[in-house]
Amino acid sequence: MLKPSLALAAFALASPLSAQTAAPAPGAADAADADWRAIPDDEILVITLQGGHQTFLRLAPRYAPAHVANIRKLAQAHWWDGTSVYRVQDNYVTQWGDATESKPLPPTVIANPPAEYDWSRFDGVTTLAKPDSYAQRTGHSADGWPLATDGKAAWLTHCYGMVGVARDLAPSTGSGAELYTVIGHAPRHLDRNIAVVGRVIEGMQWLSSLPRGTGALGVYENAAERTAILSVRLATQLPEDERPRFQYRATDNPRFAAWIRSRENREPPFFTVPMGGADICNAQASIRRAQ
Repeated sequence: MLKPSLALAAFALASPLSAQTAAPAPGAADAADADWRAIPDDEILVITLQGGHQTFLRLAPRYAPAHVANIRKLAQAHWWDGTSVYRVQDNYVTQWGDATESKPLPPTVIANPPAEYDWSRFDGVTTLAKPDSYAQRTGHSADGWPLATDGKAAWLTHCYGMVGVARDLAPSTGSGAELYTVIGHAPRHLDRNIAVVGRVIEGMQWLSSLPRGTGALGVYENAAERTAILSVRLATQLPEDERPRFQYRATDNPRFAAWIRSRENREPPFFTVPMGGADICNAQASIRRAQ
């Protein structure tokens, strides 16, 4: 059996010249300079893990303001320093915080903020063609967040790399001290049941490639298996010349709309059956380092 790379090369050689020279579908490179907009420093969270590996999060204060306020306070208090990644469940989530659940929260952090599971209205400027099993409509906010709606309220969707707040049984809403990111197939059943507060925008490999925990729900049974967290800081806590700079791709323009249509209708020569639609989690707006 041919290796994938050899098979694709053979396919290309056998394909008609017209198919090989067809115009490529719109991509991130087709965005205009004005489509790339800066992510504010106070929305960027820098996690430094053992070994010096760094993961960067973009926070979503518009959609979960109370939980994000807690997260900012926790970072400013250096609360996560010395905690760990203590749960890695295959095809589900990687979770971090205080594995002992005994570390006191800073006095200004609210233990159970409002249940910020819904947004007041759907303001998606780019709507996907088809509904999915969890919503009437899905689309993107102008600033690049994946949204779903039931026609009344809207919410951020649990896609790969999205960050949520771990909690106990309701009425607990979670303080934000215990966070997780999705590392497998999008668990959309968590939508509207847990506060989504952000998205991993770089360094996902340091969370998704960790050994899977063998305890219940992927919790590490041995403390030695955990990955130590050296520090968690907002970019605003770092010196100006050390701050990471990121940009999101704005969605309120025809170029992004064309990209969405290309995701919904993959073209030949490789694709022979266009779907006429796409999953919101397979059409997330791009993030890049500032140029």
